[in-house]
Amino acid sequence: MKSSEPALVLLADDDPDDVFFMERAFRHSALPDRLFVVANGLEALAYLRGSAPYGDRQSYPLPGLLVLDLKMPLMDGFQVLEWLKGRSEFNHLPIVVLSGSDLPADMHKAKALGADDYRVKTANITHLTTMVHELHARWLNGHLKGASHTAAAS
Repeated sequence: MKSSEPALVLLADDDPDDVFFMERAFRHSALPDRLFVVANGLEALAYLRGSAPYGDRQSYPLPGLLVLDLKMPLMDGFQVLEWLKGRSEFNHLPIVVLSGSDLPADMHKAKALGADDYRVKTANITHLTTMVHELHARWLNGHLKGASHTAAAS
C-alpha cells in the first residue's frame, strides 16, 4: 500500500448496532482509512481470498487491518483466526479482535490463535473514536506487524 492511499479496514461483525457505532467512530475520527463491513467469518474469508463477490481487487483491495468479532453466525472469529494462522500470505495482516467478551479465556485463546490485539466493545463514541485513532497509529501508519511495539491496553 502506498502511503498516499487510504488504508482499508475490514470489519467482520454481525451486530448492526456495533457496526453502526464503528462506522460512526470512523467518520468522527476524520482519518482517511476506509471501513468495509462483512457480517460473518465466511464473508471475511471470501473477502480475504478474493472469492465472489469480492474477486475484483480494484473494488475490494486487501485490507491493511482486520477487525474481528468473536461471536458471529456461520463461522466465528476463533475459526477465522484458525484459518488465517496457517496461511503465510496473511502473516503481514494485523488482526484486532473487537469483542463483547472480556473473559480472560477468550482473550488468551484469541492471542494464541494469532490476534495481535484484543479490545472490548463499547458504544461510547468518544472511546470508539479514540480506539480508531489508536488502531490507525499502531497498525496503519507505517507500522508493520511483527515490529517491536508496546501493547495498547484497552
